[in-house]
Amino acid sequence: MTSAILQPVVILLAWTMVMWLWMYVTRIPAMQRAKIDVANLKGGTGKDLDAVLPPEVQWKAHNYNHLLAEPTVFYAVCIVLAIIGHGEGMNLAVAWLYVALRVAHSLLQATVNRVAIRFLLFASSSLCLIVLIFHAAIPIFDLHLHG
Repeated sequence: MTSAILQPVVILLAWTMVMWLWMYVTRIPAMQRAKIDVANLKGGTGKDLDAVLPPEVQWKAHNYNHLLAEPTVFYAVCIVLAIIGHGEGMNLAVAWLYVALRVAHSLLQATVNRVAIRFLLFASSSLCLIVLIFHAAIPIFDLHLHG
């Protein structure tokens, strides 16, 4: 099975791994500077590092975690749209817009982290997701919408 809507899915998956790499490239040296003894560290989560590492370092980790949250819904709806043969046209354009907004959100959060702009990007990407879900629901539930 091939569907064009799987392309933005793969790009966002790849972008998630770029953020993973950026997180560790900045976090490991920061942990070394903070003299965190990783070899003897027990328990805890990455969130515990918020009190120890500079915010600019942790922003990458926070964004990586964000890419493991709402985008999972994006992956699911895109797979549904691909399976039912609705992964082209407007759905494809909205999927690419979603990915562009999420990448912009990542870059903003990982660098200057302006919350108001971040929220605008997040809310816009969420609206894209709502559109995709609605477009998947129409054929799945055989809805006949008349304008």
